[in-house]
Amino acid sequence: MITPGHLPFDAPLTPYEQQAEDLLHGQKSGDSFAIALLKRNHPRFLDEKHPWLPKNVSETEIRQTHLDLDDARLAIARCYCFLDWVKLAEYVASVSDENSPVFRFESAVEAVINGDADALGELVADDPSLVAARSTRVCHFDPPAHRATLLHYVAANGVESYRQKTPANAVEIATILLKAGAEPDALADMYGGKCTTMSMLVSSSHPAEGGVQISLIDLLIDYGASVEARGSGHWSSPLMTALIFGFIPAAEALVRRGAKIDNVAAAAGLGRIDDVRRLLPSADAESRQVALSLASQLGHADIVRILLDAGEDPSRYNLPGTHAHSTPVHQAAVRGHEAVVKLLVEHGADLTLKDKIFNATPLGWAEYGKHESLAHYLRVRGAKLE
Repeated sequence: MITPGHLPFDAPLTPYEQQAEDLLHGQKSGDSFAIALLKRNHPRFLDEKHPWLPKNVSETEIRQTHLDLDDARLAIARCYCFLDWVKLAEYVASVSDENSPVFRFESAVEAVINGDADALGELVADDPSLVAARSTRVCHFDPPAHRATLLHYVAANGVESYRQKTPANAVEIATILLKAGAEPDALADMYGGKCTTMSMLVSSSHPAEGGVQISLIDLLIDYGASVEARGSGHWSSPLMTALIFGFIPAAEALVRRGAKIDNVAAAAGLGRIDDVRRLLPSADAESRQVALSLASQLGHADIVRILLDAGEDPSRYNLPGTHAHSTPVHQAAVRGHEAVVKLLVEHGADLTLKDKIFNATPLGWAEYGKHESLAHYLRVRGAKLE
């Protein structure tokens, strides 16, 4: 029976093969862990448009699907975030030599994510080039090669999912890298764009939940990281990225350290009503729409009212990079912002619109968020689940 847990980074191919064989046996015998692993990792059971989202298939369907050893190998490779079994095998070969650059880099990654400061310090002292080295893994991401530096792994975002974790001494770990010369604004290829450690940090739940997100922000800035946009794609601006993902303390820390509130969307997300009033008259259509998205998502009812009174449409889907699968009322509903939802509804928000991933109405999102009084209000206003 296949069991939870990942193999050591330098494991040979044989135990991966054994995991694939165990997975195939588990599928045939109906083992619940094997079924769940297949559902999360085999492309056959994932949504074509959203490849991170499992299809609505039952355990029985997965058990009855004909799979062979190559299917099991693919699922195991994906479990380790590799593109396929071939790329996993290539990685295993490259990391088998303890003197290879790949082995040294991967050893340092393990020290970073596990908070082994002594090991990381020794590795960097022995090979100072490690702080500029990049991952060579080929994953099932967009793009497949994220090329993360060791400092990117501190952000616990955009890299292999099972390696996205924040040790209690993450600030010490980051300090070792930065003192050794790590480039704080180095770009990696993540989420369809080029991203800094800062933009990944301010949108990551792991350092926030670990209580070190703000300290890491300050540390990066102390070593020269920019608080303004760097790179490309939706997550080039640290401030906007923090707001879009709801990390308000991180956004406030960026402002404290010099990030500019120079557009109405940023002002709306931060809840700064005077800045919204100042910036709204000269704002372009896109900034206004993003402002409504953020104010709704983050519960700033007074700002939502200003934007709606200025003519913003409450029924448009959010723009790319701002939860584009949903509308402002979806986002407000799932978070229980009742005053915001009521404002949007009173200004004509269409409650029949379904989000583009889960195919649910705002009422469905309110129920998912377990906001009973809000769900009741929506039903009174005629909202339905279908």
